[in-house]
Amino acid sequence: MLRDLDFQLARGGFYFLTGPSGAGKTSLLKLLYLAQRPTRGRIRLFDEELGDAPREAMPAFRRRIGVIYQDFRLIRHLSAFDNVALPLRISGLDGADVEVPVREMLAWVGLADRASARPPTLSGGEQQRVAIARAVIARPELLVADEPTGNVDAEMAGRILHLLTALNRLGTTIIVATHDLSLIAATPGAQMLRLDNGAMVDPTGSLRHPPMSRQEQAG
Repeated sequence: MLRDLDFQLARGGFYFLTGPSGAGKTSLLKLLYLAQRPTRGRIRLFDEELGDAPREAMPAFRRRIGVIYQDFRLIRHLSAFDNVALPLRISGLDGADVEVPVREMLAWVGLADRASARPPTLSGGEQQRVAIARAVIARPELLVADEPTGNVDAEMAGRILHLLTALNRLGTTIIVATHDLSLIAATPGAQMLRLDNGAMVDPTGSLRHPPMSRQEQAG
């Protein structure tokens, strides 16, 4: 259970969310990508107070957020291409406006030759890469990633981090929940959020980035 959280994510910032298993990282991410609402307190995203926002307003906000799920959440009957294309099609794009960026994204994550494959025929690492491509294809304003490198090798983890930092340079605010200290060490300038037993605490001295100051809004 999360308790007494009070912090702000600066626009265009890059953050790592760390902490032991069961600390509340996934619960916090769900609040950030609007899968859950807080039982008390406030959440402010994109300069909007969301605590009292009507349910019908949520889809528009969610389209501004990309999510990399730990369990992939791919649509099993759709091909890798169609899974990645889904956010673009939901936003109203079609034709070359979908074909070109999706092909490029699949090539970047090393799956150009697997575009027609459906998730059940893909390995865990391949499914993770499809999930990452889908999350970033529309260049979201906020990207929330739950252990995005947990099912890929070190080389692909480096490529994923390169993509995330490139998106960050384009202005996307990024928060990555991870236990992978090599990712943190490879991201100079990123800030740390650390949860322990549902509360926000300062990062440990072994992490070389300074802690983020606590403020009263998230987003």
